[in-house]
Amino acid sequence: MTNWYWIRHGPTHLKSLVGWSDVDVDLSNINRLKKLDDYLPNDSLVISSDLKRTIKTATEIQNMRERLPNNKNLREFNFGEWELKKSSEIAAKYPKLSKDYWSRPGDTAPPNGESWNQAAKRINAEVDNINERYKGKNIIAVGHFGVILTQLQRAAKIQPQSAISFQIDNLSITHLEHLGDKNWRILSVNNIF
Repeated sequence: MTNWYWIRHGPTHLKSLVGWSDVDVDLSNINRLKKLDDYLPNDSLVISSDLKRTIKTATEIQNMRERLPNNKNLREFNFGEWELKKSSEIAAKYPKLSKDYWSRPGDTAPPNGESWNQAAKRINAEVDNINERYKGKNIIAVGHFGVILTQLQRAAKIQPQSAISFQIDNLSITHLEHLGDKNWRILSVNNIF
């Protein structure tokens, strides 16, 4: 059994879609970071995407834990032309497409961006690789909202539109267990300290 402690990175304070843009993060909530560090198993491996908001968050909670290389395949969804745009701007320019993207995620993608299914395929393949390499370990994965939702979808065996109903706050823990093959167990979602 491999334990995955998914931590959503610290807040960016941007009020727009942030996918592959390498924006900074606010890690001023020292108390919350300390509580996260105290809660997480000391024998864990720490991994993050290659974007600085996850790298910096992972560094803050790493402590004496072993760090794995930053991983591009664990990036947030690529929002293409919607990147760094507010929802209202996107809805005004792409009314049908934006409605479909949020109400029926799956194969709908922003212009020059990724659909839910494309992102989930990329992320799931990397999680499978990590499960194979580090079977039976505790893994602290500092990730992104969409990335964590794809893993909840996978673990719960639900449709994307059900997965997007979950709330995943910054600096929260979503604890999943990989039991082998395609079997997962959800132990907690959006646990905040």
